[in-house]
Amino acid sequence: MNILIVDGNDQKSSEEYEKLGMNTQFEEYKNILLKISSFKLNIQIIHPTWDDNFLNGNINLDDYNGIVWTGSVLNIYNSQPEIIRQIELAKTLFEKKNKIFGSCWGLQVLTTAAGGLIRKNPNGLEAIVSKNILLNDQGINHKMYIEKPLQFDSFCWHYDEVETIPNEAVVLASNNYSDVQALSFTKGQSEVWAVQYHPEFSPNWISGLMFMRKKILLENRIYNNEKDFENMYKYFFNFKENKKLEKDLNLSNSLIDNSIRYIELNNWLNNLN
Repeated sequence: MNILIVDGNDQKSSEEYEKLGMNTQFEEYKNILLKISSFKLNIQIIHPTWDDNFLNGNINLDDYNGIVWTGSVLNIYNSQPEIIRQIELAKTLFEKKNKIFGSCWGLQVLTTAAGGLIRKNPNGLEAIVSKNILLNDQGINHKMYIEKPLQFDSFCWHYDEVETIPNEAVVLASNNYSDVQALSFTKGQSEVWAVQYHPEFSPNWISGLMFMRKKILLENRIYNNEKDFENMYKYFFNFKENKKLEKDLNLSNSLIDNSIRYIELNNWLNNLN
């Protein structure tokens, strides 16, 4: 099974992860897909933000059973060349028979390419944990959410949200932060499943992101004080050794139980067959 990962992030941001000893977002995505897949995956990665020759003659977009679009630090409404390249790539992919999964930035690129609109979320930054995501009737009955709890938490980091969905799209899940936490649509020949959160992030990886962006988290009042931050950081860094923090943190097991957290990706992989 051939999978193409579209890395939405810029090269500088990826290098910052590496300096801290973290996987890049595209490496994290690749590792998770390989871990959970019940069949052999051949995965290639492209970086449309890095330069405009990202296909470099070695990539045939017709060769893939599935496309995955990662997160990014970019904002879709800034219309930089590296953003426009991704939107145009999405439009090209829609013309082919694809099954596409987008996380966070991936959702925003795919939504924009399909005619929807993205805005800065008036509720501000939603970071680390997207709480109380609730499936609606369409979500309950969608293949992406087979065996997913009706309500769950997921890892996240985003300033933006979907303001207007594409004409073809159906909203599948929402929470108090955003009316669109997940949607699906068919555009051209492509079937798109996309979520505003990050089912591919692990607790340990998110602890690295917390360490990297501690100042931002405190300035945006994601945590009320350093103690709250440190407790959450310690728990995600190694939740097995810090189980005593669970009760005080009031977190859903959907964040640490792999059989729940990866359901969307598992279902997407199974849908490729």
